[in-house]
Amino acid sequence: MEKRASDKLDKPLSVVGLGTWQLGADWGEVEEKDAHAVLDAALEAGVTFLDTADVYGDGRSEQTIAAFLAGRTAAEREAVTVATKMGRRAEQLPENYVLDNFRAWTDRSRRNLATDRLDLVQLHCPPGPVHASDEVFDALETLVAEERIARYGVSVETCQEALTALAHPNLASLQIILNPFRTKPLERVLPAAREAGVAVIARVPLASGLLSGKYTADTVFAADDHRTFNRHGEAFDQGETFSGVDFATGVEAAAEFAALAPEGATPAQTALRWIIQQPGVTTVIPGARAPEQARANAAAADLPPLDQNTLTAISDLYDRRIRAQVHHRW
Repeated sequence: MEKRASDKLDKPLSVVGLGTWQLGADWGEVEEKDAHAVLDAALEAGVTFLDTADVYGDGRSEQTIAAFLAGRTAAEREAVTVATKMGRRAEQLPENYVLDNFRAWTDRSRRNLATDRLDLVQLHCPPGPVHASDEVFDALETLVAEERIARYGVSVETCQEALTALAHPNLASLQIILNPFRTKPLERVLPAAREAGVAVIARVPLASGLLSGKYTADTVFAADDHRTFNRHGEAFDQGETFSGVDFATGVEAAAEFAALAPEGATPAQTALRWIIQQPGVTTVIPGARAPEQARANAAAADLPPLDQNTLTAISDLYDRRIRAQVHHRW
């Protein structure tokens, strides 16, 4: 699989990574053996970037990754970059983003991931003022100096938060929602990240599965699935669920999107291919709950670029059906 380097990360990342939110919680239960099968399929398909967080299953996702990697060869483990995130286990107040808490949070993740030094730690969609705080980023620099972490980045909700964070010179990565139903980052964020040499990690690439084209207006999700309990932002930012698009609109727009998929590509692969070819994207991190899904996601990296007619049709779909709901909010 193609790998893309960035100025501030130690290793290039596979252009398709694996998001592991669903291997912890909030997408319904996943057995550990099934999680290992997904991870195995992803690595066999060329994935070298795994994204997790301390809050996914309250550490279960991190622990699952550690147990899986313990069974791989040293060379296989060395090829993989594991990024985790911190901050969402605490009350979301700017004053909680301090060095002592960072040490405690990263110590917990180091135990969960069975490593002395974390490859990449990202602030996990912290309160807005955190992105502008020199003290916060000085504390992250201290974690690097103490060799608790190798590099640090941020995961953000809004484009403005992204642009604020990019002002910090040693920021290594920026994680943001980007997909055919959330295109605003193309305007300013991706060009600014490219200019700064910062890796861009595109998350929620399938709009919580909408862009797979598999759902109808009658689809029912499990009670412990965030697509049930967070549709209106009840538990965390609404934009994390269906990219902030209301479900009924999303299902209709997704059916239109599915009709644009080139021959030989699924709608999900088409969405991933769209993201991959956006200038400035380093990696995209779809989740997977089954090995065949992980393999299909990885195969999107081998598809030819979407042609201009398809790109124009996707842009038109966004403008007609989606823009008014999301563009001004995030």
